[in-house]
Amino acid sequence: MLQLKPRIIGSICYCPYLTGSIMSEEPPVSPSWLGPDPTAWASGGPMDNSTSLGMFPAKDSPLPPSQLPLLVNPWDIVLCSSGTLIACENALVVLVIWQNPALRAPMFLLIGSLALADLLAGLGLVLHFTCAYLLRSDSAQLLTVGLVVASFSASVFSLLAITIDRYLSLYYALTYNSERTAAFTYTMLVLLWGLSLCLGLLPVTGVNCLAEEATCSVVRPLTKNNIAVLSVSFLLLFGLMLQLYVQICKIVMRHAHQIALQHHFLAATPYYVTTRKGVSTLAIILGTFAACWMPFTVYSLIADYTYPPLYTYATLVPATYNSVINPVIYAFRNQEIQKALWLVCCGCVPTSVAHRARTPSDV
Repeated sequence: MLQLKPRIIGSICYCPYLTGSIMSEEPPVSPSWLGPDPTAWASGGPMDNSTSLGMFPAKDSPLPPSQLPLLVNPWDIVLCSSGTLIACENALVVLVIWQNPALRAPMFLLIGSLALADLLAGLGLVLHFTCAYLLRSDSAQLLTVGLVVASFSASVFSLLAITIDRYLSLYYALTYNSERTAAFTYTMLVLLWGLSLCLGLLPVTGVNCLAEEATCSVVRPLTKNNIAVLSVSFLLLFGLMLQLYVQICKIVMRHAHQIALQHHFLAATPYYVTTRKGVSTLAIILGTFAACWMPFTVYSLIADYTYPPLYTYATLVPATYNSVINPVIYAFRNQEIQKALWLVCCGCVPTSVAHRARTPSDV
């Protein structure tokens, strides 16, 4: 039997049968989120450097996955850590909304949907790390890939649904709290989760690049067509959210101006101050969303599987941070959820929280 001795290159243990080189008769193996070259994340290897959503060894590999050497990618550790933080943070939001019967308004249902989607995304990242490095099961990793895609899709769709709900609550202020609004909210929830589930099932049902490496995108095993559909959909959703937030700003400014005129206030009154805070809040919400997802979206459209995986990780990791920031922006800033959190944590509600009035900055 041919014995292959590993040699040390820098701080990386290099073994010929683990690389994508054709110098060895052993076929390449793809650990974790990497392409066939396991050291590509550090060296930027020459070919097939797509970031892999799983350890999918070559079909003719002489070794079963359980016997392959374990090489942990530090970027995967970062993603797993992010997933753990995401899961813990959003689990708290889901628990608070679930246990508090008062939080059943359409707005809280949508915030709960966002928290649930981010919770599942965090669990998906952790489960994928477990499947890639501990279970080392191809079928299990495909399921985790589908879970990650479906969860992040549901998260983005939930953000759009929250934007629509905020716009309707201002545009139809007098009739917003009605049965029609509740029915519309449930319809949005069913549609967004149904569409997200369909997107997540694509890699599991065979729409992947495992059979043909040339069709791989920067995120393996998603195909170039699959990632292009996801990226274009994100750009369309972002454009729609931008338009809705512009309309929300106009409505808030108009309402504040009318209130100021009725009370004979000048431009420096608290009404205008809080309105400016509201506009700033909207800018932070949209800017954070774009800063987290836009780099990965644009990169996945222009790059292919031959690009170094370092670039993919550098854009994918910030995208996951959006699920860390979402509870802070949409849940923990909400007065009712703050009260519920204080009750859960210490059994009391501070006076400053209990009597804080809602202002335009809370949009």
